[in-house]
Parts: sequence; structure tokens; C-alpha cells
Amino acid sequence: MPTNNSSFFEESTEQSQVKASIVSKYFVAWAKVIISTAKPRNGKIGYVDLFAGKGRYDDGTKSTPLLILEEAIKNPDLRNMIITVFSDSDPANVQSLDNSINTLPNINSLKYKPQLFTEIVNENITKIFSSIQMIPCLTFLDPWGYKGLSTRLINSVIKDWGCDCIIFFNYNRINMGLNNNLVKSHMDALFGENRADMLRNKLSDSISPSDRERIILKTLSDSMKELGGDYVLPFRFRSDRGERISHHLVFVTKHVKGYNIMKEIMANASSSQYQGVASFEYSPSQSLQPYLLAPLSPLNDLIHEIVNTFAGKSLTMIELFDNHNIGTNYTKKNYKQALMQLETECKISANPPSNKRPKETFGDKVKITFPPKRKNN
Repeated sequence: MPTNNSSFFEESTEQSQVKASIVSKYFVAWAKVIISTAKPRNGKIGYVDLFAGKGRYDDGTKSTPLLILEEAIKNPDLRNMIITVFSDSDPANVQSLDNSINTLPNINSLKYKPQLFTEIVNENITKIFSSIQMIPCLTFLDPWGYKGLSTRLINSVIKDWGCDCIIFFNYNRINMGLNNNLVKSHMDALFGENRADMLRNKLSDSISPSDRERIILKTLSDSMKELGGDYVLPFRFRSDRGERISHHLVFVTKHVKGYNIMKEIMANASSSQYQGVASFEYSPSQSLQPYLLAPLSPLNDLIHEIVNTFAGKSLTMIELFDNHNIGTNYTKKNYKQALMQLETECKISANPPSNKRPKETFGDKVKITFPPKRKNN
């Protein structure tokens, strides 16, 4: 299977634009956090794309590399600090990308000229990244299929301080490839050989599609966490008709702050929400139930969960959020909605209370006290 599929760039799809928007928005937010610490170190931060493509779709729409460079050009700090590396296995793609980069307004204002390479992503690339101490860097791994994507590669680009990774996880092809001996080596590289074997043993034809997806993504997440990517956040994309899962963007970071920033970005990119809770998926089709894989009443479920989890405890809103939100679809806004409802129903006490706070707000430092669990008679 080729690393890149040229037909992928024939036209920009809604999914492609959402994907590019998520990556570029996180880049801006990540850079804003990293810059202040990176400045007194060596004054450099990086962006790496090892499957960069040709820069534009055939309809002229910009793909991710150009969006990232445009954001860098806008920001005086980024103009002087950002080192960008773009690579692709297809020389024609690299040449096209180079031409597109050179047409960007004010591209010469960047202190460091974008570096372009024609390289096949393989174990040699992994060894290079493994052997160097990286500057703070956001890496985007966007193979059309799965060739070249491995746990070792991901670990090599997140191992150092300030380094995060966003992965294009081609669920449809990987799901089909797991039990295909012809691509066994690629699946073993992606999940780790032992985890890939365990995954194959768990999967069977009798498993529902939603359970199959959950098991595959949990196995990937466990592989990332084993390598130090403590926080893993997937975002689902559905096919044009919305009837099946196409792929995911999977975000990997070592720091909870990056996780929460990306969570807000992905929540806002979701094509649907229920009770104010985002689906963390994008489906071009609105004719099918958009929240198919989510709870029917997610905010009610959150209220029930926190009442039971924190029964008899006192803590601030932000302490509750930090303690509970990892691995859920809930954002800070959802927690505040839930707590305001509980306060209105007199099921918690808050300090300061609602009549001493601005209307319909629940600040991070508001102290919450949950009543103890009732004993069963």
C-alpha cells in the first residue's frame, strides 16, 4: 500500500478541511503555551510533517503545511522561532509543495526557511528522531494508509519536553488489515507485536462495530501510554454518507494542559452535540443519527457520575474537572453546566453560592461540597 495516494488530493473534502483546521488550531494554541518557555532556552520550536503531500488539493484548497506556515507568518515570535520540516515519499509532491510554499505572502519573513525532503518513512527515520534531543515540536503523521506508522516512530517524536504528536489513524484500512497476514508487519509496528497479537485474539466476527472500534482504539491508546504518551485523545470521522467510520485523528501528549486544549478544539469541531456534550466526531451526513455511539443523555450521565464519585467530598470546580475529565467527552463547560444544575436542585452546596456570583457562572475556584452517599435501608 502506498504511503500517499495521489487521488486523495484531487479535491478537498469536508473531512479534510476539518482535519486541517484541528491541526492548525492546535498548533497555534500549543505554540502560544510553549513560546514563553522556549525563548530563554534556545529560542526555537518546531513543526514536522513526514507525510506532507503537495500543499494544495487540485481545487486549490490549502492543505495542512500551508495553513501552518500562514499561522507562523502571522506571529512575530513564531516568525523568528519556528523550524518547519516537511517530507513526502513522492518527489512530485515535494516539488509541488515547494512551489506552493514559495507563493505564500511574506514567506521570506520566516527566520528559518522551511526544510523539504523526499523520504520514505521507515525505521531509518525513526532511528534519526530517536537519536536526537528534539526542540519543542508538534509532529503530524498523516499517512494515507498505515505504512511507516509505528509506535517506535511516535515515541521518537514525543520523547522530549514540549513535543506532541497528531496521528492520522486510518481506522477503515487498519481494521481490515489486522487479520491480513500480508500486512502483519505493519500492524505489529503500529500496535507493538505483543499488543497486536492480543488485539487479534480479542476481535471476532461476533463483536459489534462499536465494540470493535473501542477495543482497537484502547489498544492503540495503551501502546501510546506505555511509551510515555500519558494522554491520548481520538476524534472520529465518518464516511460521506455517515454510515461507517472512515478514520480518526489521534492526539498524543505527555501533558494534561495540551490534552485539555485539544479537547476544546475537537469538541468545537464536532458536527453534533447532545445536551451540550460534543460527539467528538465529524459526519458530513446529517440524515443519520449523529450521536449514534454516544449516551442518549450524556449530561445527565455526567451529573450521576460526579454525585457518586465525589459523594461526601469538598473540592473546587477545577479540582473536580482535573480529577474526572480524562478519557471522557466532557469539557469544562459541561462540568459547569452539571454543577449549576446540581446547585439549582440543592444537591450540592457551593461557596460562593450562586447569588454571590455573576449570573449563570461557575468559576474554577468555587468550592463544592457533595453530601455523603445515602445508606441503603
